[in-house]
Amino acid sequence: MKTVGLLGGMSWESSVEYERIMNEAVRERLGGTHSADLLLRSYDFAQIEYYQEVGDWDAVAQILASDARHLQDVGADAIVICTNTMHRVAAQIEVAIDIPLLHIADATAAAIDAVGLDTVALLGTRYTMEQEFYRGRLEQHGLTVLIPDEPDRAVVHDVIYDELVQGVISDDSRAAYIEIIERLQEEGARGVIAGCTEIEQLVSPEDVEIPLFPTARIHAMAAVEFALAEE
Repeated sequence: MKTVGLLGGMSWESSVEYERIMNEAVRERLGGTHSADLLLRSYDFAQIEYYQEVGDWDAVAQILASDARHLQDVGADAIVICTNTMHRVAAQIEVAIDIPLLHIADATAAAIDAVGLDTVALLGTRYTMEQEFYRGRLEQHGLTVLIPDEPDRAVVHDVIYDELVQGVISDDSRAAYIEIIERLQEEGARGVIAGCTEIEQLVSPEDVEIPLFPTARIHAMAAVEFALAEE
């Protein structure tokens, strides 16, 4: 089994899900007392959030790239960033390491392609919804990506930072998300990407009429496939 290095704690609710999914999947595949071989670097998310707010992505890139290199040096065979938004600095991390970076948008696009969809809605932080680093990566896979209009984008973003990353799950916020997804469905979306890993704690596939693509689970399972693949 290969060792996977996790850059997590952005928020920790997200990386805990990655660990749970990966450990359960490895145990299911290999049986017995098997679990995933993981190295985790977890952060004080308040520091990361500050850099996001002030737009200092270079500072974030330096921190994550240095830590990715350290995980490689202590035995990681691949790196996983346990968050959608921080793939904003994926390119800087890739040039700092000599092992694969398993990109969340690539894994998500593969899952969407597997069910034959080409037009999807994307919910996430403002950075993920509005900036090119994520939408552009999906579009490179031939997908048409729809995002909410304002003020819906503000609602999606604010619920993530004011509630979900603080462990708050609200029925009112769930209802608001479902209404936003329904509007995007009316605009032509045939599926919806939970493009912030914490969204999966709020909205489940049973809550919506179109397929929901839970990026944390998709990404974690792609990491398991890498870890268990034969040489």
